[in-house]
Amino acid sequence: MQALQLNITPLTFVAGKICAAMLGKSAYYRGPGRTIKLVDIPEPSLPSPDWVKIRTIACGFCGSDLNLIMLHDSPSAQPFTSFPCVIGHEFVGEVVETGSQVNGFSVGDRVVVNPALSCRARGVEPLCPSCRVGREGNCEQTAEGAFAPGMFLGICKDLNGGFAPYVAAHQSQLFHVPAPLTTDMAVMTEPVSVALQTVFDNRPVGKEKILVIGGGVIGNLVIQSVRALAPDCRISVIEPSPFAAELALACGAENIIPPAEIFSKTTEITGARLYKPMIGQPVPMGGFDRVYDTVGAAATLNLSMRVLKAMGTLSVVGIGGDVKLDLTPLWLKLQTIKGVFAYGTVNDNGRQRHVFEVAMDMMAQNKIEAEKLVTHRFRLEDYRRMIEVNMSKGKRRAMKTVVTFDSTKP
Repeated sequence: MQALQLNITPLTFVAGKICAAMLGKSAYYRGPGRTIKLVDIPEPSLPSPDWVKIRTIACGFCGSDLNLIMLHDSPSAQPFTSFPCVIGHEFVGEVVETGSQVNGFSVGDRVVVNPALSCRARGVEPLCPSCRVGREGNCEQTAEGAFAPGMFLGICKDLNGGFAPYVAAHQSQLFHVPAPLTTDMAVMTEPVSVALQTVFDNRPVGKEKILVIGGGVIGNLVIQSVRALAPDCRISVIEPSPFAAELALACGAENIIPPAEIFSKTTEITGARLYKPMIGQPVPMGGFDRVYDTVGAAATLNLSMRVLKAMGTLSVVGIGGDVKLDLTPLWLKLQTIKGVFAYGTVNDNGRQRHVFEVAMDMMAQNKIEAEKLVTHRFRLEDYRRMIEVNMSKGKRRAMKTVVTFDSTKP
């Protein structure tokens, strides 16, 4: 079967950087320095009796996929990734084969997959502390067990991801797709879960004032998640793209703040007072109750801490690398900074449920309208065009791009 394979070795890393410097970023997916290409690989077999084989219906292209292709990821994550790997961790499919020990899933079931390759999938016992408390996405054993290193399907050389016609998955990773969900809804389950987990972990209350930095896919879904879980909050967004800003307003934001006006708007919206040091940006006393930074760059993180109020909480949603931070607001205002990655179980109105289930319920009830974000669909062989669309989303009026593997209608 044909699959979209990423391969990064010391040689391809150097070649890719050199070719990109000479020929532009297209060198990462065209020409001799490319990191990504279509290859022929065998269809997956079941690693053990508690696994299933899935026919892929659709797979979303994530910003983290683009970062991998463009060699943007931090080297610190390298021990938990193995190459060559078939990318794709946001997918919906149909079960076509089940192992003899699989319970609760049958051939023909439509499923979404929690891509985390945690202790259960890897056959590791005892479970690590993260897996024991229902946060398999933050498993401590993702370089151990039955398979090569890989935090999730899509970055493990032994198990292909969703940019292929078939995928193998452990039964613990599977969730039934409710009948009301269309393909466009179901394929968004993973990114919706990222956003919902972010908001459950830093949950607004009452009429708090919220700032979301970045109105891309995850930023938009954070907006919708806040609106669903804390409907009385006032949500402001920093987003320079007119297209993304338009979508943010349509999906629940109240204010779009131009980056150049962030300090004046902070005082206007929150009642904060500005103090100007001899050198550098103003320091607001007061500010937003909670900030969700979906960019994760040095500039946005420093800004987030400045406009966050005393004893407020910043969720770092964007996956950045090394950054230089002015920690003055952290100690001056007793702030909390929370890391964000993956998902697990949450307290949903008194019940412990996996956030994938909550995400699909909210989409089925139209509390989160994630299908609005699916703007472009491609065939697998058109992956270069898909990458180019993702590199110029504002110009292409693109948000979530998806590869489809059959004629299923959204």
